[in-house]
Amino acid sequence: MNLGRTRTDSDIDHAKPENALTSTKRYDFDLLTLSIVVLIVWLYLTFFHGNFWRVGLFQLPNQSPSTRPLVAAIIPARNEADVVGRAITSLLTRQFEGDLRLFVVDDNSTDGTANAARAAAGMLGAGDRLTIISGAPIETGWTGKLWAMQQGWEAASQIKPDYFLLTDADIEHAPDNLARMVAQAERGNFDLVSLMVKLRSDTLAEKFLIPAFIYFFFLLYPPARISNPRSRVAGAAGGCILIRSDALERAGGFSAIRGNVIDDCALAARVKQTDGRIWLGIKESTRSIRGYRTFANIRNMIARSAFHQLRHSALLLVLCFAGMLLTFLAPLVCVFAGDRAAGWIGVAACVLMFTTYVPTLRLYRVNPLAALSLPLAAIFYLEATIASAIRYWRGRGGEWKGRFADVLQPEGRNSSSPRA
Repeated sequence: MNLGRTRTDSDIDHAKPENALTSTKRYDFDLLTLSIVVLIVWLYLTFFHGNFWRVGLFQLPNQSPSTRPLVAAIIPARNEADVVGRAITSLLTRQFEGDLRLFVVDDNSTDGTANAARAAAGMLGAGDRLTIISGAPIETGWTGKLWAMQQGWEAASQIKPDYFLLTDADIEHAPDNLARMVAQAERGNFDLVSLMVKLRSDTLAEKFLIPAFIYFFFLLYPPARISNPRSRVAGAAGGCILIRSDALERAGGFSAIRGNVIDDCALAARVKQTDGRIWLGIKESTRSIRGYRTFANIRNMIARSAFHQLRHSALLLVLCFAGMLLTFLAPLVCVFAGDRAAGWIGVAACVLMFTTYVPTLRLYRVNPLAALSLPLAAIFYLEATIASAIRYWRGRGGEWKGRFADVLQPEGRNSSSPRA
């Protein structure tokens, strides 16, 4: 005999609202938990992450050096005929009482880069301050830029400079730039001083994505932590680096980082690991001449090195994906998900997110209302990072001017490849 009671349709109908209510409560609880986590993330980033967003704190101080050092500028250049002349001119017309010598490494250019550099120096009657080095073919294991810099270092070391200025062929230096960098190195006792120069922001794509690039870079490398010797964070901006000669020697020179695609941050890490002090800042009047103009060009810039920054790790790629979604998209999800408490907490997180982006937008003379576009920019950079991983796995990582500098080898080792 069956002593249990069979469930009737009426029982089932009564159970449905109870199950739906339980599910709704669970959903609301999960959403509220997510909103609290998101707010904690933004409270931490805003108040405890080295003030990374307060770009005004990291301006290069206005000061003059107390010495007159000898500085050797190393400029790697590959097919830079359209910009190298302006870079050379800006360096040779500087307000600097020390001695500056320029070493341009013509990295197998086919557009007359060397002639453009000579012409610029000749117009100023400073041809004797310029040395042109014809680049040798890349040795195995080196990236193209670092191999060029190695050759420049070997030649420039002959004059025994106090400092090396490592700069790109597309950087136009402010007249007081070098003097102020030397002064910062002297007064702060820094072994390496680097500047995030002002990138071009003229087109719609540049206005949308270039300020976000600066914002994300400082989020990864907070300048306050970089200059703190107790912090392990090390970073630099490769377009403009001043480094003491002995510090570069202690760090192992360029051969110590010869296969690294993100050479600037790798060099800063080496200097800090050898007990050197480093500083990263901004100078608005020192600018990059090269513009990226289109969304595709900016995507390629990010995809060239983003997966290398994640150490070619699929796990770090997944964590990066999750972290970007949690930090930049989850606040909006909380706002529009329909729960009042979670919504207001999400609003607070959004206020912090957008507020921290405004100083960078002002630096680039972009309307502060563009801060609302930060989540979209985050999606763009996340997609470019995924594209970077795909290119690496396909053997096309680190592509720059016909070379692939970040290539997965069959045995699983990554290396530099000069193939075109």
